[in-house]
Amino acid sequence: MNPTVLFVLGVVFVAVGIAVSIALHEVGHLLPAKLFKVRVTRYMIGFGPTLFSFRRGETEYGVKALPLGGYVAMVGMYPPNATDGSVRQSSTGMFQSLAEAARDQAHEEVRPEDHGRLFYQLPVWKKAVIMLGGPAMNIILGILCTAILLMGFGTPQPTTQIASVSACMVTPGSGSQNTDPATCTKTPAAAAGFQPGDTIVAFDGRPVTGWDQLTAWIRASAGHEVQVTVRRGDAEVTTKVTPVLSQRPVLGADGQPVKNADGTYQTTQAGFLGIGPRQGLVPQPASSVLPAVGENIAQVTGVVVNLPARVVAVGQAAFSSAPRDPNGPISVVGVGRVAGEVASMEDVPLQARIATLVGILAGVNLALAVFNLVPLLPLDGGHVAGALYEGVRRRVAAWRRRPDPGPFDIAKLLPLTYVVASVLLVMSALLIYADIVKPVNLFG
Repeated sequence: MNPTVLFVLGVVFVAVGIAVSIALHEVGHLLPAKLFKVRVTRYMIGFGPTLFSFRRGETEYGVKALPLGGYVAMVGMYPPNATDGSVRQSSTGMFQSLAEAARDQAHEEVRPEDHGRLFYQLPVWKKAVIMLGGPAMNIILGILCTAILLMGFGTPQPTTQIASVSACMVTPGSGSQNTDPATCTKTPAAAAGFQPGDTIVAFDGRPVTGWDQLTAWIRASAGHEVQVTVRRGDAEVTTKVTPVLSQRPVLGADGQPVKNADGTYQTTQAGFLGIGPRQGLVPQPASSVLPAVGENIAQVTGVVVNLPARVVAVGQAAFSSAPRDPNGPISVVGVGRVAGEVASMEDVPLQARIATLVGILAGVNLALAVFNLVPLLPLDGGHVAGALYEGVRRRVAAWRRRPDPGPFDIAKLLPLTYVVASVLLVMSALLIYADIVKPVNLFG
């Protein structure tokens, strides 16, 4: 297929996946709001002018022109004026005016029969559940995508199929190395007739189930003749081979070479055959899913915690010759570009490309969850923080035998909300610009 078509298909795949993730994020808010009898007036995907909508019961469902998120509109997000119960402006101060204007708008849709169905009247725990529903939905989607990736496709790992056979032994410290297969000292694998494409099924009479297992047996068999069975095409071929004692890297518990403090690799004397494994997708057990999700969340959290510094680094790279950090933040434009590049890699098996795209969606959902939990308005975490503050304030008042202070008026934080929203817009614009003029190079 044409690489350009594949690129577009990759972008569309991830774009649709992100749109579905955003829609389900809002469903995560909608369902508990409905469950707790809050009147929900609108469920919208996107912002700006409405492209189309329909009404079911008391809620309007629709899609708007700018695909930059979504929202669920609940009646009574802000409580009335605490002084006189009115919803009119009571001050000409700029910040107070912002709060009162928002309160006015929030109460425009309040009907007399809505008493008991207003968001601000909910107990603290119900408010928290509603606002945590969106991030929780993204975490569920992240777990689902990770499960599909690990259990359905697998992770790239060395298999027991031979990808390469070294022809000649390497003599450490020699002034010159003979690499002529006709005259050099052959490796045990070459001498035994192993071929690329062979799959090792048994070693010294024991069935081989994994590359790490096979490596350990080879390293422990130096100087001992063993019988090895390989599958070659439709037939099985058995031969004898003697691993030679050679300087080999020390392997850690993860099967990777261990480095010294100076960056050099630790070595030891161990058995050597001279074969290299073919990489393949190896399905993982269900027990691997949650640890992988936890690791992904930890990585995203590290990026979010250091987001200001990382965004500054992106800006410096965008307006200079400095390279982009491949582990830094990227915009939805960058995510789409990466997805397109992955899809258009015709030299990579289709299964591996689809697996990578699924992995991208898993990462996007977990990133959405973590970012939305930041305790700043207008993010979900800001609303949760406001609800928790209300609960603490009420507990303290009860402990001090004082009157219930009532619901916390989160409208008073709107000035801060506008500042945070403005910063987020500027950051988004910068990341989009950087992803256009100097995109992250993930593939060398």
